[in-house]
Amino acid sequence: MKKNVFVVMPAYNAGITIERVFARIPEDVKKRIDCYVVVNDGSTDDTEEALERLRGEYSNLVTLNHETNRGYGAAEKTLLNYAVEHGAEVTILLHSDGQYSPEKIPELLEPFDSDEAEIVQGSRMVAAGALQGGMPFYKFISNKCLTAIENWAFGMQMAEYHSGYMVYSRKALLEIPFNQLSGSFDFDLEMIIMAKIKGFRILEIPIPTIYADEVSHLNPIKYGLDVLSIVLAYKRGKYHSLIK
Repeated sequence: MKKNVFVVMPAYNAGITIERVFARIPEDVKKRIDCYVVVNDGSTDDTEEALERLRGEYSNLVTLNHETNRGYGAAEKTLLNYAVEHGAEVTILLHSDGQYSPEKIPELLEPFDSDEAEIVQGSRMVAAGALQGGMPFYKFISNKCLTAIENWAFGMQMAEYHSGYMVYSRKALLEIPFNQLSGSFDFDLEMIIMAKIKGFRILEIPIPTIYADEVSHLNPIKYGLDVLSIVLAYKRGKYHSLIK
């Protein structure tokens, strides 16, 4: 089994949800986690108070702070840089709103234990159930349509590109120039593109779809346009030019 497993978590106005996310992490998984890292990305609610309570419960919790909200991708960069600098061999990106199931971490780690992947994505679209799990119909259709375009453009066969439940090997984080990627919600998509260009093994693991009381900060129209812009940039060679 790999050592130095980090769980990293961007948190923006997550005061209501973040403690519940930690509570849902399976006990056997907690024994494998060397470090939790949370970045408070300029929250204006009681996220900091929730983090203070969590620091009292988790001695291996590190909290970082952005004075102002920098955006999802920027928060990820802060987290991934910390993980690399502190020796993480496997880095699990877990969201603080509870939309991605912490209960699935053991399955997401399996490909790293057996050396089958450099990147694993927890995907809501691998198996049926996205709509039953509460995914709005317009998001389901837009996910399917964008994924079809992306598979055509990138020459891949992914079930989706739009899950933020990502797990990275140290090799992937060392070789992908992620600090040059987006500071917004399309960061995860760009990481998949860079992994494809590098020839890394990418696996999708099915996860349940959960839509509850979380507040989404993603503008779906802007995100869809950003995805199409990325497809065009890929075709023009932007991402290949980042590989040294």
